[in-house]
Amino acid sequence: MVALNKEALLNLAEKTVKTALQKGAAEAEAFVYDGKATNVGIERGQINKSARIIDRGIGVRAQVNKAIGFAYTNILDSPTAIEDTIEKALAAARANQPDKDWKELPKKKNYPTVEGTFDSKIVELHSDDLVSLTSRMLDTAVEADKRVLPIEGGAGAGNLSIAIANSNDVSAFDKGTVVECSLATLAQEGDAVTPVCFEFSAERSLSVDPEWVGKEAARLTVSTLKPKPVETKNYPTIFTQLALQELLYYTLINAVKADSVERNQSPFKDKLGTQVGSESLTMVDDALLPHGLRTGIVDAEGVPHQKTPIIEKGVLQNFLYDNYTANKQGRQSTGNASRGGYLSTPSIEATNFHIPPGTKSAEELLSEVDEGLLVSSLQGAHSSNPVSGEFSVVATPAWKISKGEIAHATRGVMLAGNIFELLKNVSVLACNERKVGQLVAPWVLVENVRAIGK
Repeated sequence: MVALNKEALLNLAEKTVKTALQKGAAEAEAFVYDGKATNVGIERGQINKSARIIDRGIGVRAQVNKAIGFAYTNILDSPTAIEDTIEKALAAARANQPDKDWKELPKKKNYPTVEGTFDSKIVELHSDDLVSLTSRMLDTAVEADKRVLPIEGGAGAGNLSIAIANSNDVSAFDKGTVVECSLATLAQEGDAVTPVCFEFSAERSLSVDPEWVGKEAARLTVSTLKPKPVETKNYPTIFTQLALQELLYYTLINAVKADSVERNQSPFKDKLGTQVGSESLTMVDDALLPHGLRTGIVDAEGVPHQKTPIIEKGVLQNFLYDNYTANKQGRQSTGNASRGGYLSTPSIEATNFHIPPGTKSAEELLSEVDEGLLVSSLQGAHSSNPVSGEFSVVATPAWKISKGEIAHATRGVMLAGNIFELLKNVSVLACNERKVGQLVAPWVLVENVRAIGK
């Protein structure tokens, strides 16, 4: 196996492109991936498994007569395997129909600098370190309250390097690290059992706090004991980051992708420059966000990452583009091409979908709600309609707010509505910003959310 340092990865990508051109490609691209991950898992409150995964490979795209072919291999130390992959990509291109909308692969541009995406301490972590981290998390949860039962979770650490080269002189390298710990718990008191509550911490540097995760998972779980039903009506509702991420991922984020707009699958089609949300709402796709979980210098096609305003004070400003959709629509790529490793061709995806915070603390935000709901997580968000924005989800865990304070946990509350109407009813944002997957946001207060109680 070749030494997969920066120079080796770039040399492999560049050599692959050169070979593809020599074999008859009009354009060629190579995407080299080198990923390593170590995970420790919990099951029924016990650390019961550990795994280390190394995944390396190269994906090759070749263009012949405006037709695209793609092939990949995970054998990087064999010139024969690389040549066979190039031949397969060329054969696929020659077998495909020309794409009249194809323009060209991305051209060379300058790359930005980013902060807080790589920590050598994470690379040096071993499974024993993750077992220790997981044990600290478990011990804290159990010690916080004897009624708490850890169900599943664990800790993981990974590092990834990519190299991208193409026939338009693109030659780019990026690397990053991530570490995370998570815990799902429930609580039992007599015959009463709570819903499962989940908490986690994920960072690009070795700064996760397993004790906080364990303590917070326990606190959330115990707070859902003795739930009460709520009246069916419209409530001011505070969505925490996890609940908001679950809702937006299947609706709004798809609606701002250029290919969804092109297929008439976005309600935002023809609405650039118009008011689509409340003036309290701003959203930015920020691939340069310091320490962001999706931060990097380059997208999966070699286009520089950037900061793209999506909604500013409620007004729709931009969509997200990869190279193909940008060329097709006469735009510039926003650097939002993404891949699931070397096995796939690029598709459009958000990076750090950032809702800038307000100025109020979580406590101050709660204090402003006379009667409402606080929602921590949602069930069924994946069944939301990405075209219409309609959703019907179960809010669990969730709590009733009365006179500015948490009154009690709720039972069996369903939230129903339309995400694009919900955007117009955002009234106040807290200052407790947090990273949850693609979303970076604070708690958000939304007026007039329909809740259906039991």
